[in-house]
Amino acid sequence: MRVLFDVTHPALVHLFAVPGALLRERGHEVVVAAREKDVTTHLLDAQDLPYTVVSRAGSGPLSRVGELLQREVGLARLARGVDPDVVVSQVDPAAVHVARLVGARAVVFDDSEPEHLAASITHPFADVVCTPANFRHDVPNQRRYDGFHELAYLHPNRFSPDSDVLREHGVDPDEPYAVVRFVSWSAHHDVGRRGFSLDGKRELLAGLAEHGRVFVCRERVTAEGADVVDTAPIPGVEPCPVPPEALHDLLAFADCYVGDSQTMATEAAVLGTPAVRSNGFAGADDMSNFHELEDEYGLLTSVADEGEAGALAVETLRDPPHETHARRRDRLVREKIDVAAFVADVVEGTA
Repeated sequence: MRVLFDVTHPALVHLFAVPGALLRERGHEVVVAAREKDVTTHLLDAQDLPYTVVSRAGSGPLSRVGELLQREVGLARLARGVDPDVVVSQVDPAAVHVARLVGARAVVFDDSEPEHLAASITHPFADVVCTPANFRHDVPNQRRYDGFHELAYLHPNRFSPDSDVLREHGVDPDEPYAVVRFVSWSAHHDVGRRGFSLDGKRELLAGLAEHGRVFVCRERVTAEGADVVDTAPIPGVEPCPVPPEALHDLLAFADCYVGDSQTMATEAAVLGTPAVRSNGFAGADDMSNFHELEDEYGLLTSVADEGEAGALAVETLRDPPHETHARRRDRLVREKIDVAAFVADVVEGTA
């Protein structure tokens, strides 16, 4: 069997890397189509995963339309050469369209209810749509599973945090520190949403720095991001000290995570790191994953108000609830599946 993985975001490198390795161990051929976005190709290189770049992320509405066309053409060209039996993606219209074009089966993973537009032109072409068990929508050919994307690479079967990696980069895992993540809010599903304001970022970072080191991870350096970390430095606030492939080690030993990122908030939660998330998605209509992590497991707090989020994060860093979160995380792991094995099994069973 030949499998083509469509990797359009850094998080998908993690989601698909272990399942891809499992499929290789089972004797199948695995090919990766990559999109140049943030640290996607850096992570693929770090994982020693061969790949072909078929598109590069655009920065505005028109460029995103152009990129979608570029991606359709690039994926089609690659797929014709590979002749895959299965094409695996997150919610990417190009991937399912190309699967139809070359006669392959299409497996889609979707954990984001706000992806209305992309989902509407992706789901109808998919042979299988895998969603978390509590996903609010019923979709054609749906297969629900009891887990989160992040458990494909942060489940204890797949990841053990390495404190030596931190020490190699000047971080004492026993000292108090917070990890902060700010994202660019430029994706198509981010239209009309927002994260921390510039003033909110400054207030958050200054408050955290009173109680420990603060490591800021940014999707990319924009003028606004540079203002916060570079042009007006705050004592105790530093850029992320580890390479992207070691970020989960940094997150696992942190006393607190806070930011406006969706993915890293979930990663912190499933690692048992106290997590505070603030952005325009937070609220009654938030993704089901975040409601479950907060309401059922108490591993995450999501608030729309950045001032409230900042105050909560500062209090968490001052007095981190490690034992409570460790127990909650243990319960989560007991009740959820090893998602990497699930992904590999679904792909293998769909061919």
